[in-house]
Amino acid sequence: MHTLTRLCVVTTLGAVLSGCGAVVVGGVATGAVVAHDRRTTGTVVEDKEITLRAADLRASDPEIRERSNIAITTYNLKVLLTGQTESAELSERLAAKVAQLPRVTHVYNEVTVGAEATWSDAASDTILTGRVKVALFDIKMEGFDTLRVKVTTSKNTVYLMGLVTRAEADAVTDKVRYLSGVEKVVRLFDYIQPAS
Repeated sequence: MHTLTRLCVVTTLGAVLSGCGAVVVGGVATGAVVAHDRRTTGTVVEDKEITLRAADLRASDPEIRERSNIAITTYNLKVLLTGQTESAELSERLAAKVAQLPRVTHVYNEVTVGAEATWSDAASDTILTGRVKVALFDIKMEGFDTLRVKVTTSKNTVYLMGLVTRAEADAVTDKVRYLSGVEKVVRLFDYIQPAS
């Protein structure tokens, strides 16, 4: 099964980078993620709903929509906002709105004030995210599953989310921080006790 999981991630990465077949392959990868996730199925569904509602909030505010480039990532009812905006007020406004959504327990506002990322920046972040995900397969730790770590990259800063033990978090961080192109690693993990 570990080989199948690795195949799903690598295949999905290839589909994203090539722009072809993402819908079909993405469905397979999503199924694999749910099968290996420590979140309940209900929480996985709620995370998707929160992301969609947050995206609606972003789209419904013309000023935020036109003067920022904010990405939304949700994991275990916590929302991560990354990207760029013309003013801190815009990202704070969106963060406040997202925090009011049902079931959201925390909002991490990591949006920077500055020029929007270029297409080249976005492509570089996508590639770096893929490299991080593939590198996590090299972690040799009993019970560790790479699909339990959510990776988001914004301007070479890698954000890590997931339900992990502290030992798993340390192993992931050590693996990621030394990858070429990674300028900073931000840990946003939820910690669990190791299985006894």
